[in-house]
Parts: sequence; structure tokens; C-alpha cells
Amino acid sequence: MKRRAAVAALVLLGLVTAVYRVDGRIQVTYDRLLNAGSEPRNWLTYSGGYESHRFSQLSQIHTGNVATLEHKWAYQASVIGKWQSTPLVVDGIMYLTQRMNDVVALDARTGRVFWTYQHRVPADHQACCGANNRGLAIHGNTVYMGTLDARLIAIDAVSGRVRWNVEVVPYKDSGYSITHAPLVVKDKVLVGVGGGELGIRGFLDAYDLETGERRWRLYTIPAPGEPGHETWTDPAGEAWKTGGASIWLTGSYDPALNLTYWGTGNPGPDWNPAQRPGDNLYSDSVIAVDPDTGTMKWHFQFTPGDPYDFDAAQIPVLVDMDWEGKPTRVMLWANRNGFFYVLNRETGRFLRGSPFVKINWASGLDPAGRSIQTPPPDGSAVWPGVQGGTNWYSPSYSPRTGLLYVPAWENYASTIRRQHQEYRAGRHFTGGAWSVVTPVAGAPATGALGRGSINTWTEATGTGAVLALDPRTGETKWRFAMTDVTDSGILTTAGDVLFTGGREGIFQALDARTGKLLWMSRLGSQIVNGPITYEVDGEQYVTTIAGLNLVTFGLRR
Repeated sequence: MKRRAAVAALVLLGLVTAVYRVDGRIQVTYDRLLNAGSEPRNWLTYSGGYESHRFSQLSQIHTGNVATLEHKWAYQASVIGKWQSTPLVVDGIMYLTQRMNDVVALDARTGRVFWTYQHRVPADHQACCGANNRGLAIHGNTVYMGTLDARLIAIDAVSGRVRWNVEVVPYKDSGYSITHAPLVVKDKVLVGVGGGELGIRGFLDAYDLETGERRWRLYTIPAPGEPGHETWTDPAGEAWKTGGASIWLTGSYDPALNLTYWGTGNPGPDWNPAQRPGDNLYSDSVIAVDPDTGTMKWHFQFTPGDPYDFDAAQIPVLVDMDWEGKPTRVMLWANRNGFFYVLNRETGRFLRGSPFVKINWASGLDPAGRSIQTPPPDGSAVWPGVQGGTNWYSPSYSPRTGLLYVPAWENYASTIRRQHQEYRAGRHFTGGAWSVVTPVAGAPATGALGRGSINTWTEATGTGAVLALDPRTGETKWRFAMTDVTDSGILTTAGDVLFTGGREGIFQALDARTGKLLWMSRLGSQIVNGPITYEVDGEQYVTTIAGLNLVTFGLRR
């Protein structure tokens, strides 16, 4: 009776709605997270495992029978807007976020709702770029969510009740937000902040799983006296304070090296490097961090002094392979700047790099991997455009094929107008504007200086493709052309099937070895999340999100 009364009180507050009770035996240990690949029936982290392959060992659905996939169930969100969440699945229970900061627990076999938790985001928050949340982390019987008003919340996975709720950083008039899925490593939950277009100073935090106490903070822009500060060379010595370098995508983790890897965003203001001369470390970089102490062990910067808003907001993909005859721990990275990189993830040493889309802002990479920038004249087309050759949409690596699969934007360039802009707290701080060179009817074609919201900027035009890249050579083994831009993540499986979607609202299955289209379903709305696969009661399912609908497929019975 006491429990029912408590749930009823929460319902009245609008914070949690309990429909069915989740099985109280849920227990995701750290050992299970370390070995997530060995239980492919589940999807335990944002990228499927610490190595971020977005690959599943499930093979019940394969190239020979994927054409018989049919709709099994759907769940519809109640909030309008792009739904970018990647669900977690734990022993038959699906956990996901929906806009703005709701958490929903579902039966992964039928879609029935167990409970819903709603975090009320203040109306005066200034999150960039839109009211997005990409997912959760789980440990024990607790799920963890970052919020648009820059809080980190621990929620009981059984009841939907809050265990703790801490402020990561004051949101008001600051531009700070959290939009990515946190990452649990050992006894900590790691989370970074977004807001690179609003003059923030980025950082990565670690919090105690049980108490929510902050254990450490690593700023991604060094202060005076810290290594890397010399790369901010404005005469006033103030640019670093509003220099961006946000962390708005989930990192990866190598337990053998005890290093976690995170990509950082653009320096600010985005398009006017005259206000922030220098390389602007550690923006546009991957940073390797000791999760116990928060110490940065190494970094690699993809676009020094970035004047194009390229970011390095992609998922680090960790692969062990023979490199020049030696077993090597590598990191694969198809960067927004249009180059595909292979790095040694023990040291950060550059191994190779090559373009995977059309590029004219650089003539190549030097032996250390530094871009040889050859800026086009002001007002002329920059390839790739502002949204990049790829963006935040997750790639996938299949150990069966040895290929990295990348959602790419092609036939897409921008012109950029640079303009001095004074920083104002909580306002967009971009230092210019851009226009699309290759507009498509119906797509917004410009981004304006100081616009109150830049949510529509992600609608820039171009055409999409799935590229299958050979890490050893950089060669594109096959290319699957989309009818519109692709802004969905990619999933591959042991059945040699690749699943992806795009802005045209088509969910499709390809042969991971050849790129041949095997099956498709027209879902009628933009697909912006990363698809997942899981198994319940011996049946394999595939789930994606189109518009306001989470849709789950299985084989015809």
C-alpha cells in the first residue's frame, strides 16, 4: 500500500507514471558492461559496447531471410521534434529517452509501457541545437540521464524513481547543456557538456555512481599555465574563456589501456578565427583520458584553428588489427572535416589518413596527420559544407568484413561569411553566417548570425550515402547512394546485414559485404537515431525511430 501511495503521488506531480512493474531482478554489473558483446541479446551501452562497433553477434536475421522482416510493434512519443535516442535493452526491458528529458521503460517484446519519468526542463534554458537527448547509461539497477539544463540524474530502473539529481553546471544564461548518453566506467559515470555555439568552455566530468558526487573535471580548453593554453593567442588573452570545445557525443573505453576517448567540438566563435588565433586546443580533437583521475594522456587534433565549424564530434571506433605486420590497437575516425583517420590509440600517433568525400579546404595531411590547409577565397564554396562529410551519426565496424561503415554527406558545400561578434552570455556566438551552395527545394539554405535557435541548421542539403571503408587503405569498397541526406546511425550484425535510415524516412537493410539493398520499409518520417538489435524469448528484433514513432521489426512467423 505504501508503494502504491508513493507512485500515486509521483503521478500527481507529473514526474513518473507507472503502468506495469519492471522485474526487480535487473542488475547490470560492470563485468557485464565489459563483456557486452558476449550477450548480444541485450544492448547495454549507447554504442553497443565500450569499443563502439555498433555490431551485434546476433545472426537469426541474415542476408538470406531479411526480406521477410515485418512490423512487430510501435511506440509513439508525445513530444514533437527530432527523436535521436538510441535505446538500451536489458533482459527484455527497453529503456529510452524522448524529448525533452523523459525516460521510458518498455517491454521489449510488446512495447507496453512499464513507467515514464519526466524531468521538467526550465523554459529559459538555451540548449544548442534543439531539444535533443540521445540516450542513457545503465549500471546495477540504475539508469543515468543528462539533461538540457545541464543536470545528471540517476533513476531507479525498476520503479522510475529518482535516486539522485545533481547540477553539473549552472545552465541559466550560460548555454551549457547535456545531450549525449553518459558512459559508465568502473564506479563512475562520465558526462560532457554541449554549447559550443554559445561561448561555453567545454569539459568532461566523472560522478560517483552511488552518490552523484563529482570525482573529477577535465576542461577541454586549457587555462593559463596549462599545457595547450599557448594555442590561444589573441592579444587580450580572453578567447579561451568562451572557446567552445564541447563534448556532446558519447565516448569509448579501452579497459586494457584504462583509457576513455572523447571527441571535442568546434572552437568559438565558429567561423571567425581572427577572434581566436592559434590552433585552439583541445577543440576539434580526440582526447584520451584516464577514467580514474581525469588526466589527459594524449590528444590528436583533426582541424587546428577550425574556421569551418567541422568539430570532431564523432564516435571513436576501437579496433585491434595487424598494422604493417604488427598487432596494433587502433582507432578509426571518419571525421566531419572529410578525412578518414587511423590512429594508434595507445599513443595517439597518426597512422594514415585520406579523404572519403570531396575536400578543397586542405590539400592533404602531413606525415604527422596535421591538415595542410589551403583555404578557399572568402565567399567561394567550401567542400565539405558546414555539416561536414559526416556528422554525429554513428558509424559501425564489422569484425566479420573488416570494414568501417560511415553515413556520409556528398554533393554538399557551403560559403561562409565571417564577422566580428561580441560575446553575450546565453546568446549564439558564431562569428558569421553560412549559405548552402547546392540547395534542394524545400530545404533551408542559410544559417544567420545570432539566430535564436539553430535547430534548422541540421536540415542543410546535399545527398547521402553509406560508405564501406577499408581501414588499411582508406579505399571505399562499396557505396550505397541515398535519395536524401543520411542522418541515421548504422548497425551491422553477424548475419552480414547492415541497417540504416535517413531523412527520406526509409529504413533499409543492405548486404554488409556488397552494399546490395535487401529490404526496405517506408516509415514516412525522418530517421535520426542509431538502430539497434536484440533478442527476447529466442526472437531477434531490430528497432529504429522515425519521426515520433519507435518501430520494431522481426522475422515473419
